[in-house]
Amino acid sequence: MDFQINYISFYVIEVEGQDDQARKQSKHFQTLNNEEYESSNLKEFLDGELEKIVKRKVDRHPKSEQVPTKLGHFIVEPGYELDSNPNYNLFSRARFAETKEHFTTASEEIIRTYLDTNAVRGGAFLIAAAKMRKYFDEPFLFIMKCDFEPKVATITDASTLIRTVEMAITTKNMKSIQYPHMPEERMVEEGELKIHQASHARYFEEFLKFVEYGESMPEIMKTQVKSMIEEHFYEILDENSPEFQEFEQEMEVWEASPKRELHERLSTEQVMEATAQIVEHTPEAELKMKMDHISLSGLLSDFGEAVHITKIGDRYVTVIESDSILFEKGFSPIEFLKPDELEKVLGRIRIKTQYQG
Repeated sequence: MDFQINYISFYVIEVEGQDDQARKQSKHFQTLNNEEYESSNLKEFLDGELEKIVKRKVDRHPKSEQVPTKLGHFIVEPGYELDSNPNYNLFSRARFAETKEHFTTASEEIIRTYLDTNAVRGGAFLIAAAKMRKYFDEPFLFIMKCDFEPKVATITDASTLIRTVEMAITTKNMKSIQYPHMPEERMVEEGELKIHQASHARYFEEFLKFVEYGESMPEIMKTQVKSMIEEHFYEILDENSPEFQEFEQEMEVWEASPKRELHERLSTEQVMEATAQIVEHTPEAELKMKMDHISLSGLLSDFGEAVHITKIGDRYVTVIESDSILFEKGFSPIEFLKPDELEKVLGRIRIKTQYQG
């Protein structure tokens, strides 16, 4: 991808103290236009970074809450346009600045807003408006944050060996915002932006107070499952019955628990019907279970097709169908097994259950 930098502002953020006592300030080093940028060291430093940011994959509904790259959208009330959103306006002023002075003013507003958040750390803060020459006439806005690197040194000569470098920065682990989002070549979503940050941090989410992010797949799944189960039991239970109160309490615990045991409330047919509804809208929905110390990871669509759950006495039995079995990493004699018939295996389990009983 060939980018033309229209304008880019370079700031250094310094933070003294911690938490509420932290003193945060920024220093504006320089704002460059295209000609100045092309002949600057900054061009070599950022070479390839904008392309990397644009090409970085992002899921509309990530597999977990703790993903480094997220897709956000500007919050807009029904009946209102994007320009009713303060974060959109903040970005637009920098994105469409017509002079270096206008861009500097817009950049100052962005960094002041950023400094007013709790997650600020020292480092270099860059704001750039750049065109993608091949596809678009209108520029993209890129916001990049490089944290200071501790204990960085350069090699000098045989007598002094090394020299400590103050305020060293690197593009490694650089945080970034790209606006607008480009889901595919030649297509942009004006109401969406892409952020990339350390998965455990919230560098930009606190900064962008008027941006929301798509629910993660686990959250979507939880909402769908809860709705289905509640709809079923509200139909068959009397709201004034002890059973109904017990069910509601059970659902509260279920919803709040990171690890949940089998509840044994629905038949296999009812569960397959419910999973089919979810899989119809979300084919990639995952199935993850743990049987004592043994883990299973597959697709929700595998249940009832390749994954079967049953009981012999008080013991759960999971049966997995497959056309082949592959072994990875460690070697074991199991790789030479000639499998027993299923009935023989179930017979051994029955004997074990009776003996333990």
